[in-house]
Amino acid sequence: MALHFQSLAELEVLCTHLYIGTDLTQRIEAEKALLELIDSPECLSKCQLLLEQGTTSYAQLLAATCLSKLVSRVSPLPVEQRMDIRNYILNYVASQPKLAPFVIQALIQVIAKITKLGWFEVQKDQFVFREIIADVKKFLQGTVEHCIIGVIILSELTQEMNLVDYSRPSAKHRKIATSFRDTSLKDVLVLACSLLKQVLAKPLNLQDQCQQNLVMQVLKLVLNCLNFDFIGSSADESADDLCTVQIPTTWRTIFLEPETLDLFFNLYHSLPPLLSQLALSCLVQFASTRRSLFNSPERAKYLGNLIKGVKRILENPQGLSDPGNYHEFCRFLARLKTNYQLGELVMVKEYPEVIRLIANFTITSLQHWEFAPNSVHYLLTLWQRMVASVPFVKSTEPHLLDTYAPEITKAFITSRLDSVAIVVRDHLDDPLDDTATVFQQLEQLCTVSRCEYEKTCALLVQLFDQNAQNYQHLLHPSSGVTVDITIQEGRLAWLVYLVGTVVGGRLTYTSTDEHDAMDGELSCRVFQLISLMDTGLPRCSNEKIELAILWFLDQFRKTYVGDQLQRTSKPYPAPKGRKEGRKERGEKRRKEVYARMSEVLGITDDNHVLETFMTKIVTNLKYWGRCEPVISRTLQFLNDLSVGYILLKKLVKIDAVKFMLKNHTSEHFPFLGISDSNSLSDFRCRTTFYTALTRLLMVDLGEDEDEFENFMLPLTVAFETVLQIFNNNFKQEHVKRMLIGLARDLRGIAFALNTKTSYTMLFDWMYPTYLPLLQNAVERWYGEPACTTPILKLMAELMQNRSQRLNFDVSSPNGILLFREASKMVCTYGNQILSLGSLSKDQIYPMKLKGISICYSALKSALCGNYVSFGVFKLYGDNHFDNVLQAFVKMLLSVSHSDLLQYRKLSQSYYPLLECLTQDHMSFIINLEPPVLMYVLTSISEGLTTLDTVVSSSCCTSLDYIVTYLFKHIAKEGKKPLRCREATQAGQRLLHFMQQNPDVLQQMMSVLMNTIVFEDCRNQWSVSRPLLGLILLNEKYFSELRASLINRQPVPKQEVLVQCFRNLMEGVEQNLSVKNRDRFTQNLSVFRRDVAEAMCSDSNTEPCSLNMMS
Repeated sequence: MALHFQSLAELEVLCTHLYIGTDLTQRIEAEKALLELIDSPECLSKCQLLLEQGTTSYAQLLAATCLSKLVSRVSPLPVEQRMDIRNYILNYVASQPKLAPFVIQALIQVIAKITKLGWFEVQKDQFVFREIIADVKKFLQGTVEHCIIGVIILSELTQEMNLVDYSRPSAKHRKIATSFRDTSLKDVLVLACSLLKQVLAKPLNLQDQCQQNLVMQVLKLVLNCLNFDFIGSSADESADDLCTVQIPTTWRTIFLEPETLDLFFNLYHSLPPLLSQLALSCLVQFASTRRSLFNSPERAKYLGNLIKGVKRILENPQGLSDPGNYHEFCRFLARLKTNYQLGELVMVKEYPEVIRLIANFTITSLQHWEFAPNSVHYLLTLWQRMVASVPFVKSTEPHLLDTYAPEITKAFITSRLDSVAIVVRDHLDDPLDDTATVFQQLEQLCTVSRCEYEKTCALLVQLFDQNAQNYQHLLHPSSGVTVDITIQEGRLAWLVYLVGTVVGGRLTYTSTDEHDAMDGELSCRVFQLISLMDTGLPRCSNEKIELAILWFLDQFRKTYVGDQLQRTSKPYPAPKGRKEGRKERGEKRRKEVYARMSEVLGITDDNHVLETFMTKIVTNLKYWGRCEPVISRTLQFLNDLSVGYILLKKLVKIDAVKFMLKNHTSEHFPFLGISDSNSLSDFRCRTTFYTALTRLLMVDLGEDEDEFENFMLPLTVAFETVLQIFNNNFKQEHVKRMLIGLARDLRGIAFALNTKTSYTMLFDWMYPTYLPLLQNAVERWYGEPACTTPILKLMAELMQNRSQRLNFDVSSPNGILLFREASKMVCTYGNQILSLGSLSKDQIYPMKLKGISICYSALKSALCGNYVSFGVFKLYGDNHFDNVLQAFVKMLLSVSHSDLLQYRKLSQSYYPLLECLTQDHMSFIINLEPPVLMYVLTSISEGLTTLDTVVSSSCCTSLDYIVTYLFKHIAKEGKKPLRCREATQAGQRLLHFMQQNPDVLQQMMSVLMNTIVFEDCRNQWSVSRPLLGLILLNEKYFSELRASLINRQPVPKQEVLVQCFRNLMEGVEQNLSVKNRDRFTQNLSVFRRDVAEAMCSDSNTEPCSLNMMS
């Protein structure tokens, strides 16, 4: 159907299909038709038709959507047309204030976009789009519905000004946002506050929906004003509790008036929950105001008003029964300590009463653990920071934390234990299952628990003894009731987590010898529980207790075991006449904690503790083989133990470690077995296991090849089994699973082998027997990422020349042999994966792009590893190097530019690989077919603008190598002797390509200059290196860019910018020597600073883009 023949009725049918239709085919067709409408010359007239004669709200919504896309285009509509659209929409919503809310919202967003994008538009010496506030005031003089629309316009405009559009220069956004902040935002806030004062001045009719809606919109407007990104920090919203609001200095008068805070506290107490939580959200921002806005007396007064408001809320806590209010109030309390020091808080007159009320509120909140559990984080943050500040308080006023912190700790402990019975009996979600939240809360509690530690320790000892006795009694065959046992196990799991937490708190809080002795007392009980649980296996087992025990063991390791201890031990008073060393302090701490443990358990030192650790690890690996969480956490603990050299020397002497090194088979450790019931993802932990195990092997391995062969024996047997049955159809699935497991095992082993001798042993073991087998597996199961990914990752690991381990002896061909095998595998995978054809969006990464990124990573390691002389391949007619480069090209051409940048792992493997190719293999780059070379250069151009500095820096380096090669070729043209004719022809080919496509390098120069002048350039050095070559190659185009920038600025600025560009090239010669490059880089740094100062000196001019290609 031709678009210009579509009637209103047909358009409305399309709207229905688009917004509320259930038929997917109709919806796709409607989307296509409506996209055509946006690009049509008739778009504006059709939108007007839909708005004025449309019979449904969806027709009006479509018109608003089309207008929004129309005014947001990079090439804007004429100013007069945008003004007409804005005025039309203002009149339209004024004449129809009772439109559907989503229609009004969409239309107002169009006004906001027009206003933002045209903020610096001037006609007759006036900023034509800045009259919006005056227009809004007309709405505020009308009915309640008109007032609501006016407030929504201001709210949407404030949000739009704060919204970063990454498709446009960030400098332009900041300039617009800064201008709006300086000229209008304060007026908007004052206007909103005056409206709220009018609301409070009259009796509130909360039954009137319009009145409620008006108050809600005004509060949202205030919140948008306070949430504005005042300094361009673009703070991460996830870091909520660290936020400081950078209120402009010109707003001081508003914040110094006590009436401002009183207004929002009064609104909280006067409004229903849906609105009062918005008032609290505003107060959160008020509490987060930057400290430097006030001098000391003003800050104390402001803090005093905040504390009075907190006291009033806690004395009248009815509103806190609403989860929204409760959550915002918890955030409010946390922000108080974020922005004010404990020494300032204790000086407030109401502090003793308020800290008591906050403590009672926290205790009540912890006891009602099922109510708004996500809010507890903020309360614990408050107490954690308060307690952590105690050593730094210089005030003589009592902080009272030694009174209340133990009560908070006790409430947390008892509430968690009491929750277990309710969770089990009522079949509720167990908080212990959310380990991320549990760990977060425990890490906060560890600081609080160390305040008056004696009380915490006494409570935990009492509860642990009581619950352990009850558990032992329930385990007796005649008295065990399943529900009671489950409850008791849940309580014990919490207690073990809590003991691990307080022991780990030793590192966060100044402790004494007595505290270390108490840690020993608590640790004894957990070690006894470990013994009790392990003797009951496999009949008596509980996953939650096991996970808690592993948490405890890890905390104990960090605090009291091995080289960790020497790095973190706190200073103790030294004997007179001699300074006590760090090692002695560590020994002293160990002595205290082991004193009690030696009496009860016979654990006297690190060696005994490590024996206990390893026995526990072996037990878990033996009995928990089918429980992935326990196995995964156990292996992570083993891996952490195997990192420190001092611990490794001790660990290899332990019998359990010797047993593991000789018996790492599925017979002893079931998780190593191959079972159809296992998920393929469960095999991932095998890599961690073999990494740790190989580190232990390496301690005494030396050059003992027999020892290595014995260690590899289980893998040898497995590979031989696979070899025997691989070519048959018998149990192919079983063979595939075996190969997946073996690939993960070998990757772990290869990762840990960091010496040439040990790596050579592994290579000799794998080649030539087993590596071809892995290649065959890739060829057979190329369409199953669960199989190919582990094998490709193994090959990528083998190619890593970490610690120069691949620098084989000069008589060894191993480097070339290894590369040949990698080449075969990459070529095999590349050719096979391209046969899959087109894949859906959700399948393209796991099925194809992930494997390609691993191949690129392996190839990059080989090219940069310096263990292969690639010239040898051509010299002896070996095509493995050429083949792998061709496979690289084929895989690359099957990937779109957008996917290259969209998938981070792919971009971070492709661009460093390209950097290696341009550095050492330019002959390959310049011999690429023109379409392929264009693809590569376009990928560099697009990568230059990415926010990922790894990618953009690699792009700059690759571009620099290409530009340098081209520049040197031009410089030497005609000077080369006859014998260098081949090299000259290669350079001539690249030069010819660039002459045929001059816009390629020009576009990249434009991008780099834009980055330097307008963007937040985080890798300025990298950008400067190719930029000099581009300027020297394209001096005419550089002059055009310079003139374009200068001419678009006001006349007073033009002379300043001319001088900036003159200084940029001062002392820079017509060559690319290192000395000349360094001079240009220094000049560029000064140039960037001077231009930024010149551009910022007048906020009423619009920054321009340097994109001369349009």
